[in-house]
Amino acid sequence: MARPQILLTRRWPAAVERRLAESYDATLNAEDRPMSPTEIGAALRTFDAVCPTVSDALPAEVFAGVPRGRMLGNYGVGVNHIDLDAARAAEVVVSNTPGCLTDCTADLALTLMLMLARRAGEGERELRAGRWTGWRPTHLIGTRIGGRVLGIVGMGRIGRATARRAEAGFGMKIVYYNRSLPPAEEMAGLDATRLDCIDAVLEAADIVSLHIPGGGSNRHVIDARRLSLIGPAGMLINTARGDVVDQAALIAALAEGRLGGAGLDVYDGEPSVPAALTLMENAVLLPHLGSATDRTREAMGMMVVDNLDAFFSGRDLPNRVA
Repeated sequence: MARPQILLTRRWPAAVERRLAESYDATLNAEDRPMSPTEIGAALRTFDAVCPTVSDALPAEVFAGVPRGRMLGNYGVGVNHIDLDAARAAEVVVSNTPGCLTDCTADLALTLMLMLARRAGEGERELRAGRWTGWRPTHLIGTRIGGRVLGIVGMGRIGRATARRAEAGFGMKIVYYNRSLPPAEEMAGLDATRLDCIDAVLEAADIVSLHIPGGGSNRHVIDARRLSLIGPAGMLINTARGDVVDQAALIAALAEGRLGGAGLDVYDGEPSVPAALTLMENAVLLPHLGSATDRTREAMGMMVVDNLDAFFSGRDLPNRVA
């Protein structure tokens, strides 16, 4: 019996590619070349399963003419790059990889907070450019995050992990907004105050960290008005999805001093990043590194393969989203 044909849209960790090759007729992207939506759509009409990443765009037209019984094994938690309604209409099954990247992304949120508060990005740029003239009492004075108020928007797995690190490691006070009340057992041991709305969190917090899905009603949920609520001394951290922040409004707020700073790992329309944003000294910019550790990226890939195995054996998928 012929093995199912699988296509990876990008290079994956070697251990995962080996496992795929052992079980499937796997086509790997050896050149790691990004694929267009047109190419992915053509692949869905040819392969039994396509494994995209969060950097691939899969709009509705990708699913036109796709035969039933296909699967998308998404390498990543977020699925706002996939038109899930169109996938369902085409009877294409979609899975994702929740949980395994929680700790790494929370670590990175704290990294961005510290870099921004201590002006580490500015300092490194100054040193590498040969402009550092030596230690002096007034040089690159930053701020401590210890004892400050951290506002979490989205108290899911990553939001909770970020809050726990901030509270235990730095004595930060936690306020948060989540649409639903998190289960008590998942909040056990965490001293966090739930506020009634996002605006209340932005007004109360010294630092705001975003942990909500992208797309839909969350697109530009942090707009010019809400950025003004954070204020000229406040900081915004985004390790969620780029489109939850109105990027043009963010640039204006940073340039005009209406926001103290921003630490970003994700961007609207990435990998394109506005030149104006790259010139901001009060911004720390990382290239979507949230899950970028060896163990995490391998675990993500293995989770995709677990979902593929379930799909092709007729079992319920562990992480089905459509």
